[in-house]
Amino acid sequence: MKFINLRIFCLSLLFCSSSAFTSDENLAPEVEIETIAEGLDYPWSVTFISADEMLVTELSGNLRRVSNGLLDPTPIVGVPEVLFAGQGGLSEVLIDPNFADNGLIYLSFSAPDADKPKLNRLNVIQARLEGNVLVDHKTLFQSDPPRRTAAHYGARLAFLADGTLLITSGDGFNYREQAQALDNHFGKIVRINTDGSIPEDNPFTAAPGALPAIWSYGHRNLQGLVIADDGTVYEHEHGPQGGDELNLVLPGKNYGWPAITYGVDYSGAMISPFTEHPGMEQPLKYWDPSIAPSGMILYSGEMFPHWQGNLFIAALVPGDVRRLEMQDNQVVEEEILFTEFGRIRNIVSAPDGSLILVTDGEDGKLIRVSAKN
Repeated sequence: MKFINLRIFCLSLLFCSSSAFTSDENLAPEVEIETIAEGLDYPWSVTFISADEMLVTELSGNLRRVSNGLLDPTPIVGVPEVLFAGQGGLSEVLIDPNFADNGLIYLSFSAPDADKPKLNRLNVIQARLEGNVLVDHKTLFQSDPPRRTAAHYGARLAFLADGTLLITSGDGFNYREQAQALDNHFGKIVRINTDGSIPEDNPFTAAPGALPAIWSYGHRNLQGLVIADDGTVYEHEHGPQGGDELNLVLPGKNYGWPAITYGVDYSGAMISPFTEHPGMEQPLKYWDPSIAPSGMILYSGEMFPHWQGNLFIAALVPGDVRRLEMQDNQVVEEEILFTEFGRIRNIVSAPDGSLILVTDGEDGKLIRVSAKN
């Protein structure tokens, strides 16, 4: 374990830029940094099932348990076979709002299509955790149509207050034009009930030719999804080369990709000459150059009271955490933290209010950030 004075640490790294600045009252005076698990194989998602116990997905296909700071060497049994290729694999793990009573969890993952094994889909299942075994599997969602690529799955999950489930479904990289069409799941947020049925009040249930699960569209690769207590939905997504976005998402809205974008193609070629268009939503914030945003939380813990209500975004490039202070759904401050750990795949808040950073790669780590007593 080590101690870091965040104010000195951040200033010494010269993290301020035209889009990032600090405010003294918002900086934690000193934090403790502790590695609580390591040797994880491309860890992707973390969820707490009790105050001292968490589940961790490895993109390669395992669901792992960490109890009292110790990684169980035996993976949980009963996880479906996944397609671990490119950006695909076992992605999100989310517990049911009534997990303490029903033991239900939700997993998102890529898998070969049952009828066309050379193609694949984003799948979401529900299962019950009994000890170290998943039982009573039920498939809730499969993206349509299947894809040839193993990229841009999205795969984030979050519950709305009414108990319905939001799922981010990326554009599949090679299918970006389909993000503007409503007859497919490329570049969409979808909303379903926890039995897999479609809520009757979804925005496109009566639209001819539209897939009824669609809740919003015009997205690229949606990697962050959080829902505030007041129901506000924040989402972030990778742009191409430049143009990563933070969005406030409303049902039925079009978020523009690829008709409007603040980025260019990886070759440097123009994707669109437009950054705005009538009927298409503007991001709350965009990043150019890209930061490759991954996980995201809206902090509400007691350990860092001065950060309550702030968004924390894990970033892969070059590897840091972005703290965004929000006022009236606008970003009023950005601060760059935790640049010493490399690519950060995810960030979660523990029940005690500490932060858990998830580093990316074949030797991934879980790192706890706590306030020094």
